[in-house]
Amino acid sequence: MKLRATLIGFTAILMWSFLALFTAASGKMPPFQLSAVCFAIGSIPGLVVLTLNPARLALLKQPAKVWITGIAGLFGYHFLYFTALRNAPAVEAGLVAYLWPLLIVVGSALLPGERLRWYHVAGAFAGLCGTFLIVDRNGIHFNGAYAVGYGAAFLCAFTWSGYSLLTRRFDAVSTDVVTGFCLATSMLSLFCHLGLETTVWPATGFEWVAIAGLGLFPVGAAFYAWDYGVKNGDIQILGAASYAAPLLSTLILVLFGFAEPSWRIAFACVLVTGGAVLAAQDMFRRKVQPPVAAE
Repeated sequence: MKLRATLIGFTAILMWSFLALFTAASGKMPPFQLSAVCFAIGSIPGLVVLTLNPARLALLKQPAKVWITGIAGLFGYHFLYFTALRNAPAVEAGLVAYLWPLLIVVGSALLPGERLRWYHVAGAFAGLCGTFLIVDRNGIHFNGAYAVGYGAAFLCAFTWSGYSLLTRRFDAVSTDVVTGFCLATSMLSLFCHLGLETTVWPATGFEWVAIAGLGLFPVGAAFYAWDYGVKNGDIQILGAASYAAPLLSTLILVLFGFAEPSWRIAFACVLVTGGAVLAAQDMFRRKVQPPVAAE
């Protein structure tokens, strides 16, 4: 059960690895408008399930703390992420924001029934180093003039790691509530768009396809899979494995001609993969543990 849930959680990481490709192909739609559209699309699978099985609507009745945590996690993360990108260079802001997997691994020690070991931290740190190599294409130069952007990126990392860890504590809450989180995030993003941005619609059918893919997978199904994974799987392994997302994203961009291959990507692959394997030692040990002989 735990292995299956962990693998389902990992599919979210795989879907997030397509985020950059779909975003790059989606045209020039402003960030909050894109978020509003994509989260509306992302809620469709959940709405279909609820329509086909109306009895599941009762599962949406949850305490206020569950709704506050979910909406703050999804909307708060994207609001802070977009704020960071607007107020600091994308490379530096992205690196700071991607501290969240490390924070998940370290913070998991505070969860009931979890025990943090050295290889969890070492695996997450190796993944962080691999991510650094990926984003450090033209050099990292932190500048005090971008303090607002860096601060938003730092809060972004804490927001998503905090959401993931708190979600683990709501393990009895059905993943159906993610549908509500997506709808609320879409509405809040729409309000931000109307107040801060100029509306821009896709210019081609290809851009609409990219936006549909973005909403159905990286900004849709991925959140359902992540919710199920962190509630029922190995959150420490998922945290360390999350560093695979920027690596896979870069490899996909290279494959589709949006980026150039380099030795940095190859070495990052070794660090991220090795870190994930290191962090997953407990799972491997459970699989190879010999059966106890009957007396």
